[in-house]
Amino acid sequence: MDMNEFSSLLADSDNFPLRRAVERLRDGLFDPFAVRLLTARETRLNTIFAQAVRAVSRNQSPHLCVRGSYGQGKSHSLTYIRECAAEQGFVTSLINLDPREVPFHDFQQVYRALAASIRFPGSSDSLVQYWKNWHREHGRTRKENGIPACIPDSMPHYFTSVLTALVSNNRVLTKKQKGLKKNSTFRPREFPWILANALKGETIPVFRLRHALRYRDVYFYKEYSLVRKGWELYFQAMCGFGEMFQNMGFKGWVLLFDEGESIGQRAINIRRKSYVILDRLFAPAAPLTGLFPIFAFTDDFFMQVENEDYERVYSKNEQEFPYFTKDYGREWKKLNCYHLHDLSSKEWQEMTARLIRLHGRAYSWEPSIQEMSGILKTVLKATDMQDTRLKIKAIVEQLDIAQQAMVLGSFC
Repeated sequence: MDMNEFSSLLADSDNFPLRRAVERLRDGLFDPFAVRLLTARETRLNTIFAQAVRAVSRNQSPHLCVRGSYGQGKSHSLTYIRECAAEQGFVTSLINLDPREVPFHDFQQVYRALAASIRFPGSSDSLVQYWKNWHREHGRTRKENGIPACIPDSMPHYFTSVLTALVSNNRVLTKKQKGLKKNSTFRPREFPWILANALKGETIPVFRLRHALRYRDVYFYKEYSLVRKGWELYFQAMCGFGEMFQNMGFKGWVLLFDEGESIGQRAINIRRKSYVILDRLFAPAAPLTGLFPIFAFTDDFFMQVENEDYERVYSKNEQEFPYFTKDYGREWKKLNCYHLHDLSSKEWQEMTARLIRLHGRAYSWEPSIQEMSGILKTVLKATDMQDTRLKIKAIVEQLDIAQQAMVLGSFC
């Protein structure tokens, strides 16, 4: 974004999001709206994203690792990419890999977080709402079993059954039929809740799900078990949705994982499970149609991967087995990475000019760009060894001082 585009966006924005952005920057916090105004090196990010879009369209499996230290803008970059993806026609999900709430090795929790944060271009609907509305307008079914045509064969049986039931009607029973013992489980008010939560990845008792499927005439559910075991079911569901979204007319599904370094903060038994899942995304045996996973990592994570003891073994039934099936330090040497570095003096000059204009527009004052730029050079020099987030925080605080001095001067 050049300065003319920046000025135009600033002029068209309401005062509330501008002040909120400044207040969050003042506290050293991340602000999504500020991403649109303060992204540096966006040309390079746009180029990387455009390459990935072409790869997805060719049914390849691109990935991206955003690498940088704390406070250098990893979350900022992920949010910028998410906005670009939405504009390009991708479905997006952005989650934080919290080691307690969303541990990467527990892929049911990861799937639940992805489904909860899903965002469709031009819509605020949830996954369940969007699927039902879309099928009502565009859906077609396969004549032999009633499965919607957009659901790919790669979708696990469990989720194919749930998706089909969500867009099917309840069986109509007479008053006499409802009174029969065999129909005692006919509770139509429960079915939408059961099916919606099953699609979101919540744990639903199998017998209750069977009742919902049965009374919505999804008879093919009996062909395979509905019991869910292991992480692969949810991984396969994630892959299936990538292809399904393409069949629905989207370009694919962009998955953004922030705080990926948390994967390395767990015990070795948990780390090795996470490495297996990561490897399936970085180097899949078969293309992951419609998926574009993006991770934010610190460099410490990759140092840990390289320094793992790949010869370590554990004993089970008097036999020794390796902890790791691969040397991931060697296997991941050629990952597609976007390295974050501190801004150059020219880039900081442009950044300070934007911050001056943003602060002035937010608080309705007219700072002198030339005068404030000279003052802020001193601030940048004093914070030279600090990360980007703290430098911006210091700049905003200096602008606060200048604005307050101008207000006090007007009263004198």
